[in-house]
Amino acid sequence: MTYSVNCSILLTELPLLERAAAAKAAGFDAVEFWWPFAEAVPADADVDAFVNSIQDAGVQLAGLNFFAGDMAGGDRGLVSWTGRESEFKDNIDVVVGIGERLGTKAFNALYGNRLESSTPEAQDELAVQNLVAAAQGVAKLGGTVLLEPVSGAPLYPLKTAAETFAVIAKTQGAGVDNVKFLADFYHLAVNGDDVAAVIENHTKDFGHIQIADNPGRGAPGTGELPLGEWVTRSRELGYDGAIALEYKQPQESAFAWLVR
Repeated sequence: MTYSVNCSILLTELPLLERAAAAKAAGFDAVEFWWPFAEAVPADADVDAFVNSIQDAGVQLAGLNFFAGDMAGGDRGLVSWTGRESEFKDNIDVVVGIGERLGTKAFNALYGNRLESSTPEAQDELAVQNLVAAAQGVAKLGGTVLLEPVSGAPLYPLKTAAETFAVIAKTQGAGVDNVKFLADFYHLAVNGDDVAAVIENHTKDFGHIQIADNPGRGAPGTGELPLGEWVTRSRELGYDGAIALEYKQPQESAFAWLVR
């Protein structure tokens, strides 16, 4: 079983640039991050420091988010954010540059919240344009853009697998085939989706899997979700990518559940 550690939600007791090394010390060879900078186009020195932290740790950067705005303040992506089109476009170039240096193939693009200043129709039209541009950008790396339902964000319009696949279908209609579904079993379960049915019907369409237990978004075994069964079934149906650990747990107990 290949696991990747999301170092934007785990190991947060440490400075960001020390987390990849901590994941390696804990026995993992792959990590992923939400956008690790405060802006869409960070300074070159900041990018270099981040890239060096991954290389020096000797781990693979298995996944990276596009810039999503002020996540702590409630933002959930620029993909559908009318008025910030140039910012997202500029961010694509930075993401591709990091991907080139680190061999990253999976890039999560958060769709964005609904805005009072726009209409759902305008936002959805822009989202397809931005997703296509992102997909074309990472295609040169053999990369995939990931799109996911999200829980805990009332203004985020993609809450179910069906809603997310409908957007992916639009990107396919626009001529790209490398926008894939990010199956975050926690978000799906919290939003009331039938996770087992999503696995049965769509594993072939999964670009990535992330896990956390519910309630609490803690480590597997701290809640009630049958994560082991869901992961096993996804494997049986052909998913061969990493299983990303994207849960909240103190560093001292973060991986106590895992027997390698």
